[in-house]
Amino acid sequence: MKALIVIDMQNDFIDGSLGTSEAQAIVGRVKDKIEQYRQSGDKIIFTRDTHGENYLETSEGKKLPVVHCVKDTYGWQIADGLCSENDEIIDKPSFGWTGWGKYEFSDIEIIGLCTDICVVSNALILRALFPDAEITADASCCAGVTPATHKAALETMKMCQINVIGE
Repeated sequence: MKALIVIDMQNDFIDGSLGTSEAQAIVGRVKDKIEQYRQSGDKIIFTRDTHGENYLETSEGKKLPVVHCVKDTYGWQIADGLCSENDEIIDKPSFGWTGWGKYEFSDIEIIGLCTDICVVSNALILRALFPDAEITADASCCAGVTPATHKAALETMKMCQINVIGE
């Protein structure tokens, strides 16, 4: 199966509590990429970073004490205009989702936020689970916490035999 995996394109990561100008800048390109996959009839899967009200009490919350992506809040929602009712949404409680093994991927493109945390985490999990799949990350449709850590994550993905395009 060929699929586009859209990582955490949520309001809190775009212009909310953890938003950046770089994240805001990719939204149009992400919309275009999603539309290309829709027109081709390929699978589109969105992930959604999902936390509870007790976020600050969790291990992640103690290391990153910025409340974000609390389930059922505006910041948790995928940005308007990206997701359609036919798209699959996965709520993930951590950086990387470990449930990818239920799919039969042959060709995967991964885009979204944040390159240096959730995108790279999921790309490496996908590489481990699907060693023979073509996996591509489109750098022009990703943004990191900082430009420097975005670039570092792209280099990590390249080292793990993930194709990086759009630099």
